[in-house]
Amino acid sequence: MTTNPWKDVHGPNVGYLLEQYDLYKTDSELVYDSLRELFATWGAPSFEGYKENEYLSQQESPPLIVFNKMKKLVSVLTLAENIRTNGHLDADLYPLEKYESSDRFTLADYDLSEADVRGIPVELICPEKKGKLADGLEAIQYLKKIYTGNIGFEFQHIEPEEREWLQNKIENEQGALAFRTEHKEELLTNLMKAEGFEQFLQKTYVGQKRFSVEGIETLVPAIEEIVTLSAEDGVKDVMISMAHRGRLNVLTHILEKPYEGMFSLFQHSTWENDNPDFSETIGTTGDVKYHMGAVKKRQINGNEIKVTLAYNPSHLEFAGSVVEGYVRAAQEDCSASGYPKQDLQKALALLIHGDAAFPGQGVVAETLNYSRTSAFHTGGTIHIIANNRIGFTTESEDSRSTGYPSDLAKGFDIPIIHVNADAPESCLVAMRIAFEYRKRFHKDVLVDLIGYRRMGHNEMDEPMATNPVTYNIIRNHPTITKVYKKQLINEKSLTEEQMNEIEEAVLARFKEAYENIDKEQSEVNFISELQKYHEIPKIDTAVDKATLTQMNAELLEWPEGFNVFGKLQKILNRRLGVFENNGKIDWAHAEVLAYASILKDGTPIRITGQDSERGTFSHRNIVLSDEKTGEKYSPLHKLSTSNRSFSAHNSSLTELAVLAFEYGYSVMAPETLVFWEAQFGDFANGAQVIIDQFISSGQSKWGQKSGLVMLLPHGYEGQGPEHSSARLERFLQLSAENNWTIASLSSSAQYFHILRRQASILNTDEVRPLVLMAPKSLLRHASAASYIGEFTNGQFEAVVEQPGLGSNPEKVERIAFCTGRLAVELSDCVVDVNGLSWLDIIRIEELYPFPAEKISKIIGKYKNLKEIVWVQEEPENMGVWNYIFPKLQGLAPKGIPVSYIGRPEMASPSEGDPLIHKKEQQRIIESVLTRKSKNKKEEVHLIN
Repeated sequence: MTTNPWKDVHGPNVGYLLEQYDLYKTDSELVYDSLRELFATWGAPSFEGYKENEYLSQQESPPLIVFNKMKKLVSVLTLAENIRTNGHLDADLYPLEKYESSDRFTLADYDLSEADVRGIPVELICPEKKGKLADGLEAIQYLKKIYTGNIGFEFQHIEPEEREWLQNKIENEQGALAFRTEHKEELLTNLMKAEGFEQFLQKTYVGQKRFSVEGIETLVPAIEEIVTLSAEDGVKDVMISMAHRGRLNVLTHILEKPYEGMFSLFQHSTWENDNPDFSETIGTTGDVKYHMGAVKKRQINGNEIKVTLAYNPSHLEFAGSVVEGYVRAAQEDCSASGYPKQDLQKALALLIHGDAAFPGQGVVAETLNYSRTSAFHTGGTIHIIANNRIGFTTESEDSRSTGYPSDLAKGFDIPIIHVNADAPESCLVAMRIAFEYRKRFHKDVLVDLIGYRRMGHNEMDEPMATNPVTYNIIRNHPTITKVYKKQLINEKSLTEEQMNEIEEAVLARFKEAYENIDKEQSEVNFISELQKYHEIPKIDTAVDKATLTQMNAELLEWPEGFNVFGKLQKILNRRLGVFENNGKIDWAHAEVLAYASILKDGTPIRITGQDSERGTFSHRNIVLSDEKTGEKYSPLHKLSTSNRSFSAHNSSLTELAVLAFEYGYSVMAPETLVFWEAQFGDFANGAQVIIDQFISSGQSKWGQKSGLVMLLPHGYEGQGPEHSSARLERFLQLSAENNWTIASLSSSAQYFHILRRQASILNTDEVRPLVLMAPKSLLRHASAASYIGEFTNGQFEAVVEQPGLGSNPEKVERIAFCTGRLAVELSDCVVDVNGLSWLDIIRIEELYPFPAEKISKIIGKYKNLKEIVWVQEEPENMGVWNYIFPKLQGLAPKGIPVSYIGRPEMASPSEGDPLIHKKEQQRIIESVLTRKSKNKKEEVHLIN
């Protein structure tokens, strides 16, 4: 290079080169190689003849002044970025606190004067505001107005493209979102309805709990804004999860349940719903009014949209994961083979959280974690934290270790919008930005709606006893309608008279509705009068051999060039020989044949779990991986007999949020057979809230039906306390009103038939969840495998008798009842049938509903019976014993004892030492197969 390399350098690049030369002089290794060579050849950058521009004047020495100007530019840009990044810390976000701007963004802290800032071009600070703002100082003031007003933003932690989009949206569109007078009037009306509804209930039904929304009433029009935007954008379903606070208000004003219907709940009187577009279900024994949900078809600006408010127990955040399952089900089209076709535009999840619950409940983090995975993605959820800055009586500093309740979300790259609930127009602006972000990126977004709680935790709670300072402030703080009315008067949007007319009309509607309701208390029933039982009818679940043979062959075909792992290919190909040689079908083989036949019948299937594609025990292999490319392929997607979707997904490492999701999916897609598989049944207790509050009781409380199948590997095989028990006793304890089916099976054919039976009752009155104590060692156990004839004939049998025993009823003295894996182990030990003529072994495959009639018939065959025993692997205080003892005792002939054989009572589910396990198992087996001596009775624990 022979000419001056600096001659074409202008503007900010001048300062950059000077800064780099200073670094070069300090240590040449600190600059890029290219610059190092230039500095070594040409020395210090020289800018003789540099022309005057906005940064320089002709009278000044160019290098020095450019450097100083560049320092000022850097300081101004740093100030601008700090306003964007930390403006939320100086924003007016807290209704109960008098706003005083801090000195966080003073010019002096950045060694700047107003003249310095004015000299910076607007486009360097706000690129889209060139020509719209006068100078750099006005640009900085504009940023402070945008970022430190009633809305605060945190988005510097998200992806660059999203960050740029949000910055543009905030700085160039937020200020342009003007509210016309009719919009302001509508917003005021909605706030008056929300506030007035709570006040009317407080005066009319003194002392009744309702969990008022007062203090954060803006939540109601905020939700309405999301529903309206969704309808206008073509979304077909908005599905809402929220806890009890504000739920009655949302039911009334978002789902449009008539005031008459709501007041009747408080009056305990009858109300008949005559609107076909509004529906709600109530279970046999019901739930409190502030846990109930509903569905409403609405027309908004010519667009039809369905709004669903999910039922929710007092366990605050768990329904959020359920709603994610609702939304995925609503988005998916399962009408063709392969994976379902998902349309993210069809449905939207709106989850309302509490400020104490969002960081406090682990299910929130679990749900955020899987939000972008293939199995659980729903196209972005809009989260709203209804932040009243208190949890029961615990204030913020004691309920979390972070500044905001929303801070958890930053770990999942979710943008956060904080907004003052006493600034209702700002709240709607925040909702619009959130909606558009979700629409653009199909990712989660969170709005932290900051208000307060005007009442105590409930309406009978006195908060002055525990939070006196806060509640002294609240009692002197104006309500939201007074705040907004003052704003509207000051800006001359509405007159006092106009606003009074609106308020009078709202109050008149409350009074009219109250006058319309029946004041007579409806009849009060006993629980037994409310309960209803649905029995599963006999269902033909057999499949003809030709169909099974065809499906089996197609299941073992894979695309040309697809490289199945060699060892696995050999294992799978053995399944061809089973049909050719009349061999036995093992558990996994029976399962895939059941899936194939269910798909042929027109029922979609979905299965998730931590290892569900392969199966925890390497048994299922329903999704194959090419050993060279990693490409995945499921044979169930290519069956010529299939006309519905099949989806198998490995899930994130969580039980709670995943089981909740699958429950929600099964509720919203009642035509789909949905499975959740625990890695080991022991781990299901990590999802106990979903089992207790939703799966076992949802139909009884809310009339909410589910055909979910839970596969819980269970069985005592010497693997220790955490890999033996699915806590069968807990499921049996929760069993009533035919609320689910609990089964522990002993053969692959039984598994085949019960899955087909479950598929056949979907979308019927008889549908209920199916809880299966799934096998481990039985997966490959020859005695648990079944011949083809057991699939082409028969049906699921709730009770199975041991072949070869009981053939001479007169000689039988003992009946040993058992279930599951132990039944197979006992069967394998029955070698000399003739020597055991005194014994019969009966497998109870369906534990609930209890097959009392069938068992009674079996017992009735044996006229010389001396004892009935229940045999189990589990400790005496666990397993089936405490459930089944009174039932067997009730069926036993008079004077016949019912006794127990199994492990003694234990605090832990099982022993840890495999040698002790082996010894215990041997003792249990021998106790069953050893006849009592006439002279000396064998020690068997008897319950009198």
